[in-house]
Parts: sequence; C-alpha cells; structure tokens
Amino acid sequence: MNKYAVILGNLGNTRDRFLSSGYKDQPDQAEMLRQAAEIDGIQGVELVGSWDITESTVEEIGNLLDKNSLQCVSIIPDLFAQKRWGGGSFAAKSASVREQALEETMKMAEVARKLKCPLINIWPGQDGYDYPLQGNFLQERVWLQEGLAKACAAYPDLRFSLEYKVKEPRTHSYLARAADTLLTAVGTALPNVGVTIDTGHSIMAGENMADAAVLLQQTGNRLFHMHFNDNYRAWDDDMIVGSIHFVEYIELLYWLKTTGYEGWYSMDQYPYREDGQGAVRESVRFLQGIERMLDDVAMDEIGELIREGNAVKSTAWFRSKVFNRQ
Repeated sequence: MNKYAVILGNLGNTRDRFLSSGYKDQPDQAEMLRQAAEIDGIQGVELVGSWDITESTVEEIGNLLDKNSLQCVSIIPDLFAQKRWGGGSFAAKSASVREQALEETMKMAEVARKLKCPLINIWPGQDGYDYPLQGNFLQERVWLQEGLAKACAAYPDLRFSLEYKVKEPRTHSYLARAADTLLTAVGTALPNVGVTIDTGHSIMAGENMADAAVLLQQTGNRLFHMHFNDNYRAWDDDMIVGSIHFVEYIELLYWLKTTGYEGWYSMDQYPYREDGQGAVRESVRFLQGIERMLDDVAMDEIGELIREGNAVKSTAWFRSKVFNRQ
C-alpha cells in the first residue's frame, strides 16, 4: 500500500497576491493536524520551518503529532518566504546570505532529528534569476551545490531531497527540471541527496511525470519524495490531483510501482476557495483508486501495451477502464 501524507499548510488559510489576507480563516496547528488525521489514508504530514515548526516548538508539535497518530515525514526549510532570501539562498550573491541558508537548513535538520523525521525537502525557490545579464551561471550553480553538500554531509542519517520548479517566484530557477536537479544531486557525491518530483512543477515544465520519475529511479534510486497536485500546464495552480491530467497519473503510478518507489505520496495543493480538507481527501481518494486499479492483471496488461507501443490499443485500454466496457 502506498503511504499518503499532506503538507500541513494545505489545510490552512491560502493567500495570493490579490488578497494577502487570504480567503479563509486560519485554524491553529492543533486543528489542522486533527483535520489531517481525519482524512482516510493520511498517515503523515510535512511541516514548513518557521511556518509550522521552530526550534522552540518541537516538543509541542511532537505531542500533537503523537496525539493524532501522525508521522512527520518531511521538514521544508523556509528558504523562500523571507525578505532576506529575495536575492537567493544557497545561490545568493551575498556570502552572508549563503551562510544563513546553510544555518537555516541545518537548524531544521536538528529539528528533524528530534522529531525522528527522516527527510529534509529543500525547495530553493529564490535561487535563480529574472533578467538577462543577471545570473552568474558559472558561479551561482557552484555555490548552490557546495552549500547543499555541506548541509547534507553534516547529517548523513537524514535524506535531503531537492525539489525543482521551472519558474516562480523567479522567472528562471536553477533547479528547474528533473535532469538539472539530478545533476546537482549527483554532483554532491553524497548518497543521501536525491530529488523531489512535484507533479505540478513537472507538468508546468513540460515534462512527462513518469519519464522524469524513471530517470531519477534509474540513477541510483534518486527519487526520494513525491508531491502531488494538478494544473493546466501554464502555471503552478496546485489543484486537486487528477482534476485535469487523468491518463498521465495512471502512467506515473504504473512506473512508480514498476521501479519500486517506496517514498511518500504527499499532497501539496493550494485550495484557495475550496475546503482544504475536502480537496486533500479527494486527491488521496483519486490516487487510491488508481492504486486499486493497478492490480497484477492491469500491470501485466499495461506492460504488454508498452512493449507493443500501439497507441490505438493503449487508448482503448484506458477508455475501457473509464467507461467499464469490454
């Protein structure tokens, strides 16, 4: 059975640049954790550093996790939502800011150890550039990789997973796609550094999610973590999983199962106007439905379709499942 988790903020107030106050009231952490535990299949949560947890609240959050029988499956250091990261974090031109990024990441690694959380998910969203003649492509990627390597080498008992996104908040990100992120992970020469696929980021980057997953799995099982959402390809809409891209999710879960992915299936959405708990619940139900569909018979049938490569037959197979026709 797959393991399902949710980023805690999915259940809170959600804001955009048009309504900075958000579209909902903000529940407290106890309420959000209670809501997470009520969703069938959810066993774990991801916490964002400084938003959901700090060094001073570890015991409090740990008690709430225990009370709700939830695991902390990942901590996401806040390397993107503070003024000091405006010019980057690990790849910032300022040596002082780069050092602060390292300190912030290691601080969250200490928190993870205390919570027995096995993974640090790093999204360096501000590491990139906006204009021509602004990014130092020779130097800044080196700084990014060197900084990550220092943090990851200091905590060999933890896994560090690099999450990529092609754009936003910068117009161009240094970790933009699966392949360049894999190069960075491999370039650290550390076995505890891998890659997170956020399905919406992969879709937005023009990738085939399944192809990206297999690439990472083929390279020393470097696919460490998965974030699930959906979008219309042009932007990171963070919608309910499967609301737009149906067939591609079947293909993705087929290949995750085929390649032996053992990590978490974590929900990462931004239900601005929707009920957060309901949106996450529907996402999990959708993925559980595909999981049930991919029994041994279906796996063999898909394998044969792929071997034959006949698009008419593969399309007919999918539609037979949707319309329950023979």
